[in-house]
Amino acid sequence: QVRLVESGGGLVQAGGSVRLSCAASLRAFSSYVMGWFRQAPGKEREFVARISRSGSTTYYVDSVKSRFTISRDNAMNTVYLRMNSPKPEDTAVYYCAARTGATDTSVQAWDYWGQGTQVTVSS
Repeated sequence: QVRLVESGGGLVQAGGSVRLSCAASLRAFSSYVMGWFRQAPGKEREFVARISRSGSTTYYVDSVKSRFTISRDNAMNTVYLRMNSPKPEDTAVYYCAARTGATDTSVQAWDYWGQGTQVTVSS
């Protein structure tokens, strides 16, 4: 049974740092590309970051590049999102996602989703 469970969200001050975690109950975790998406109030869910199966390559949306870092620990079936210097505009529900196909930023292309964790950035 597939489950993705996010944790680590909460209230963080602008300029601080927070790390989100996603624990994945997936067979052969290393066969999945993993990603993070977010959805702000009144907006569509958007791509944030993804990481390759081995963890060797990463890709980010321009707005978080150089501030956020996605990583994974295949031995622990866990993917992380480190948010450095978060801004109020980063406030959103953050979702962990997994897929076995080619890399993609489209929500529809991803196979499995967590329920999300709220991140609120105060100034």
